Amino acid sequence: MKQQIIISGLGGQGALTLTRLLAEAAAALGLDFITSETHGMAQRGGTVISMVKVGPFRGPLIPAGTADVGLFLHRRNLAAHHFYLKPGGVVFINSDIPGDYHNIDASGLALSHGWPPVAANFILLGFAAARKGLFCKVELLAQIISAIMPARFLEMNLSAFRTGVDQAV
Repeated sequence: MKQQIIISGLGGQGALTLTRLLAEAAAALGLDFITSETHGMAQRGGTVISMVKVGPFRGPLIPAGTADVGLFLHRRNLAAHHFYLKPGGVVFINSDIPGDYHNIDASGLALSHGWPPVAANFILLGFAAARKGLFCKVELLAQIISAIMPARFLEMNLSAFRTGVDQAV
């Protein structure tokens, strides 16, 4: 198994949480993995990109044109980080605008459920996992969320994740 994933978002959206969840899933499967993150102006809502490499890789960074999967937590980040994807790489994006990618209006769904905007990242993760875009299955990610999320966020995050899964069908 080898998969290179970029997670692109804005500061405070939860890109680093998704990175941790994917790393924990790789560890649970006994797979080698490496993660890296670039915060930029994250504290002021600026761009954040993190990288997850699953498999026998050496360096933590994903070179341009080689990522298998992109999780874009905000549509505006597509222009900034699309160049990391290889030809035929799969894009999952939080957007209500259809395009040459798999889109889900995760922000709209979070709002309609009364959840804070950060719940959109779990919706996008569930959507990508259910569409079989990730190296791991939906069930494993649900177990990881249950294991590492603080109790006060657990119910909402699992519900958001399941909402994304349901939208993928």
